[in-house]
Amino acid sequence: MAAAPRSRPPFLGLLPLPERQAVTRALRTETVGGLVLLAAAVVALVWANSPVSSSYEQVRDFHFGIPALGLDLSVGHWSADGLLAVFFLVAGIELKRELVVGELRTPATAALPVIAALCGMAVPAALYAAIAGAGGGNMEGWAVPMATDIAFALAVLAVVSTHLPAALRAFLLTLAVVDDLGAILVIAVFFSSDLNFYALAGAVAGLAVFHLLQRWRVTGWWWYVPLGIMIWALMYNAGVHATVAGVAMGLILRTTRDQGEKASPAERTVHLVHPFSAGVVVPLFALFAAGVSISVSDLGTVFTSPEPLGVVVGLVLGKTLGIFAGTCLAARFTRAQLNPDLAWADVFGLSVLAGIGFTVALLIGELAFPGTALSEHVKAAVLIASLTAAFLAVLILRLRNRLYRRLYEEENLDADADGIPDIYQRAARMTAEQAPKDGTSG
Repeated sequence: MAAAPRSRPPFLGLLPLPERQAVTRALRTETVGGLVLLAAAVVALVWANSPVSSSYEQVRDFHFGIPALGLDLSVGHWSADGLLAVFFLVAGIELKRELVVGELRTPATAALPVIAALCGMAVPAALYAAIAGAGGGNMEGWAVPMATDIAFALAVLAVVSTHLPAALRAFLLTLAVVDDLGAILVIAVFFSSDLNFYALAGAVAGLAVFHLLQRWRVTGWWWYVPLGIMIWALMYNAGVHATVAGVAMGLILRTTRDQGEKASPAERTVHLVHPFSAGVVVPLFALFAAGVSISVSDLGTVFTSPEPLGVVVGLVLGKTLGIFAGTCLAARFTRAQLNPDLAWADVFGLSVLAGIGFTVALLIGELAFPGTALSEHVKAAVLIASLTAAFLAVLILRLRNRLYRRLYEEENLDADADGIPDIYQRAARMTAEQAPKDGTSG
């Protein structure tokens, strides 16, 4: 008798309890970091548009460093080129974890978030190119609307207090990991110029030593911190954006545990570095990147100039269309499928929410239009688009709030107060009842 075809496992359906706890911890940290990021952005906007705005520019443009090593940078550049490498280190570790033990480890489960993220990057870039091309604008900013700011998006969810089920939140997190990888590749390939091959060779050699230290199970921060700083400095002097050094080291760190090991090097690094990244690094970058002087005429320029208009349309409309269409295509033509408890309206709400582009979008805007008035207009466009996407997403998610609350309560109900949600116990009982009894023959 032919075996019955195996049903396709739902993408991010009922997560294993340890995996669910890991996702919950990561989301809690990102949410808190997003709230701090939001506060830093508000401070930057108020400061840059206040009577003492000149002091903001003086602080942002103040230079310090070691000129002999090619590291005489302004405060703004130190936050973008230096501190932000820590943020990308964490992003690299999260990507490595997803590739090794997470939802991206098998093609069947990786198909949906990868396709959705790729469409969510391609469509905004295409819309920007179409608008900028039709208006005779500068095409250099095509990559600005590609990025989603996961911390900012989760901060919006925290502010509106929605009850998203764990599977949908995990989908947003996985999508953002793939999105971050795309942004990193774009920065490395398209925004690296005047390469110094000697410095680049030194950075690659440093990464090779980093890999050997991991392979030989060498421990001790006194090995890795000086080596990491050296790799970062060489990468910066090589002409490659220094944040690439952060993600490269994150991808090298070992994510699997050896026998008897309580935590892998990647887990220990995230535990130590993530609070610093979320609470200090990203807010400082936002403080010196989001300080845009906005007037009525500037707002008019955002909607009349092709470059900033392309950014707004790309983030608000392009992200929504790209991610939603990509998810539909993945669910239709691959083995992956959404959790059956989730409606397409939920996916649409998160697609709109993904239009919040902040940290990486501002960074790419600075790289695309360095030191020009257009850079300020593009920054204003990123802020306006992010606020618009957040407002629209809140409206949609509030309409779904009743469903979210019901799903949340079902997932977290612990009637017997044993510390384990009842949904896992019910799943275990169903598995036991469906298994053949001892002594029966097929």
